[in-house]
Amino acid sequence: MTDPDDVLVGGEFAAFRAAYAPVVQPAGTAAVRRTVRRRRRRAVVLTAGAVVLAVAIPVGASGALHRRGGPPPEPALTAEPTPSASDPSPSPPAVSASPSATSPTPAAPDGRISRAQLLAGDVDLVAWVGAWMPKTCTSRDVRLDPGPNPITKSVPVLLGDPAYGDVDGDGATETVALVGCRYGEASAKQLLAFDRDRAGQVVTLGRVVGTHEGMDDITDFSVRADGTVRAYVADIQPCCDTPMWKPRHQWRTFTWAGAKFTQTAGPTAFGPDTRSTDLTLRLGEVVLTTPDASGDRIATVTATVTNRGPVDVPRLGFSGFRLYDVGGPAGGVLERCREVPSDSSGACVLDGLAAGARRTYTFSFHYTPAPDGDAALRVIHYDAQDHWWDDLKPKDNSARLRPAQ
Repeated sequence: MTDPDDVLVGGEFAAFRAAYAPVVQPAGTAAVRRTVRRRRRRAVVLTAGAVVLAVAIPVGASGALHRRGGPPPEPALTAEPTPSASDPSPSPPAVSASPSATSPTPAAPDGRISRAQLLAGDVDLVAWVGAWMPKTCTSRDVRLDPGPNPITKSVPVLLGDPAYGDVDGDGATETVALVGCRYGEASAKQLLAFDRDRAGQVVTLGRVVGTHEGMDDITDFSVRADGTVRAYVADIQPCCDTPMWKPRHQWRTFTWAGAKFTQTAGPTAFGPDTRSTDLTLRLGEVVLTTPDASGDRIATVTATVTNRGPVDVPRLGFSGFRLYDVGGPAGGVLERCREVPSDSSGACVLDGLAAGARRTYTFSFHYTPAPDGDAALRVIHYDAQDHWWDDLKPKDNSARLRPAQ
């Protein structure tokens, strides 16, 4: 049995296809049938009216097309609407910026301070180490003295020119300077870092290193490109008759650690002096000749020297013999002595002695008993430049003369 809906839909669909066939590909009767049935399920009473309404618009359009005689319309294209030229473009929503995003961090103060500026105003130093320091070696509100080097005054003295670099990592330059203060024949020293506060005042950032902190002198310093500070330190100060060649030197590196400077490179101690050796001296009895017609007597003594190492001795020196006070040499090795300065009186310098070697020397001299009866002989280590060096065990470097009875 033929469905009445199919008859109605088929006629209308045929008319529509005849009008739009050139430009429209219809979905087919099956699609239309599904649409009609779905609507009929929603409302059975309105099924037939809904179908007529669904196809009425294309039918009216077909009638108008036939009346005008024009070509069939082109299919519609979906596009975004174009805004009118007179309509302003919508503005993006305003964004409120936080103060931290718009306010730059204030630059760190410039801490480059010249020598003249350090001398022109009062500065604070770090307290001097040592109870023996004079009261004039102050550390608060100090007006630095431009005095000479070596230091001749017991007041804080600015030594040499400052060095500059970003030692605390804040992006600005700081100043590093060496300050000293004399006590007795030596001087305490401290290497200090200076900066400026926000008001432009000179302030002390901290002490890089000071004497009596594992060394006894600071002779040079520098600031590297990475902000580390290098100090050239020595184990002793060449004062109090100490020769200039005696101190041992080391470069040590220090870095700002947020609250103070700490050592980050270089040796931390000097250890035993590798330039020194251990000499021992043994003396035989003094043998005296019978006095001649003038009463002069010749004394002969043997000295045995052992170099226990660890280093060779380029030259051996003998002092304290008072050889020239008692009439001078009378043959033997004394005839080839070369007198050189020593740490006390002059010394007779002879051949060298390798580490582990032993040698015996015979001294002959015109003898006169010492007024105090305490004449002695001491052996000294000399290098090729006639510099004398301390012995590792100095107690066995000397021996008393023992005249035979």
